[in-house]
Amino acid sequence: MTPTPQRPERTGRLSALLPDRRTLRADFTASLVVFLVALPLCVGVAVASGVPAELGLVTGIVGGLVTGFLPGSSLQVSGPAAGLTVLVYEAVQTHGLAALGVVVLAAGVLQLAMGALRLGRWFRAISVSVVQGMLAGIGLVLIAGQLYALADAEAPGSGPAKILGLGRLVLDTAGDTGALTALAVGAGTVAVLVLWPRWRAGARAVPGPLAAVLLATAVTAGFGLPIARVEVQGLFEAVQPPALGEFGGLASGAMLGTVLAFTLIASAESLFSAAAVDRLHNGRRTDYDKELMAQGAGNAVCGVLGALPMTAVIVRSSANVSAGARTKASRVLHGVWLLLFAAALPAVLELIPLSALAGVLVHAGWKLIPLRQLRPMWREHRAEAVILAVTALAIVLTDMFQGVLLGLLASVVKTAWETSHVHVETEDPGDDEPLRVRVLGNATFLRLPRLQDQLDALPADRRVELHLDGLRHMDHACGLALSTWEEQHNRLVAARTPAPEPAAG
Repeated sequence: MTPTPQRPERTGRLSALLPDRRTLRADFTASLVVFLVALPLCVGVAVASGVPAELGLVTGIVGGLVTGFLPGSSLQVSGPAAGLTVLVYEAVQTHGLAALGVVVLAAGVLQLAMGALRLGRWFRAISVSVVQGMLAGIGLVLIAGQLYALADAEAPGSGPAKILGLGRLVLDTAGDTGALTALAVGAGTVAVLVLWPRWRAGARAVPGPLAAVLLATAVTAGFGLPIARVEVQGLFEAVQPPALGEFGGLASGAMLGTVLAFTLIASAESLFSAAAVDRLHNGRRTDYDKELMAQGAGNAVCGVLGALPMTAVIVRSSANVSAGARTKASRVLHGVWLLLFAAALPAVLELIPLSALAGVLVHAGWKLIPLRQLRPMWREHRAEAVILAVTALAIVLTDMFQGVLLGLLASVVKTAWETSHVHVETEDPGDDEPLRVRVLGNATFLRLPRLQDQLDALPADRRVELHLDGLRHMDHACGLALSTWEEQHNRLVAARTPAPEPAAG
């Protein structure tokens, strides 16, 4: 007998591999929602970073079409993030726009290498307080800088200068009609962002950032308000791949520090975002090493194009999940819509007032500050709250890289302090015998002052035998201090003890 053809089975297998119509429809709808959320944020982050607005769209496109295709987190959406705005602005001011592509490319290559070495999971070991402090510091500096943009004023370069200059900004704005007009448009944008979610029907139809920017643009155009608008030079004109001569800057410590800061912050923000997105859906969990490589590939492409760095963005990712996305097709399609907009309708960007984008970023910066978590954290984990505050304050007063390093150092010191518990037990075998002193726990230099006080409180007229076999760990500083103390203590006891009188003959 001739065997029956297996075509129906093959067709069944093929159909099982392809998404059904419901999945495609859900992903298509979600991609439109993510596109509408991403559009004003891409433009706003670029303008606040001091680069052409089109470069923000380029990064969003790469986040969809490159990172979106790669494995890692299926529902997480990548693009330019408010969390990197301050660092990008500092990099552009220090090294120039032409060097931005080199920095982003180098950071992408480092991310690829870390993913290949399976280091992605280690980012989960970074203290949450350091990450929250990093985001809070970024939010504070971002808000301080965008307050100037709300009034169409130029912001100072450093974080402290921005904060100290706010008083002067208020005085200058109060006497300038144009600045007051821009401030009104920006403040109105913030008000729409705060109130829009309360109108549930409107919030479901149009994302808050898009609604706020559209309303501000309509008011500005309708009344012909004389305020600054976005400058557009064209998508292809804005893309400037780095020249070979720019790579020589990687030999400098300053640029290498910027690359490391980009790598650390972009990777940590992406992987923490992935952990948050995993809690929002019941689908496949994130592979952190693959996600790190996907982010690295995206940043490498962005660097070649001279665009902004990317991270996974929780705002777009949560919008993607809430809109019903089921596969990575939604984030890929959102990149397609951004590409079509940037290619076909770039002139629309020229209608957007800068103060409206500043309002969007002030609102985004405020959301980066974990105000709701501070009070319970202070009650339950006071040391973690201190680390958060130290990291945020250090970023405001110095820069991003030094602030994060100081936060990590504080976290390590706090952990070492909490794990180095040590105490002293004393046994008295009798007046003619030395005291037996047992030191137990983990003896580190952090606990040495307290340990020294406990030993000094022992009777000064009794010899001592130190027993250290109960210690689980003892560093060199403690070992040297304990042996020295025992020797000196017993020598002093011997010096104070009178010599025995000779026996009568």
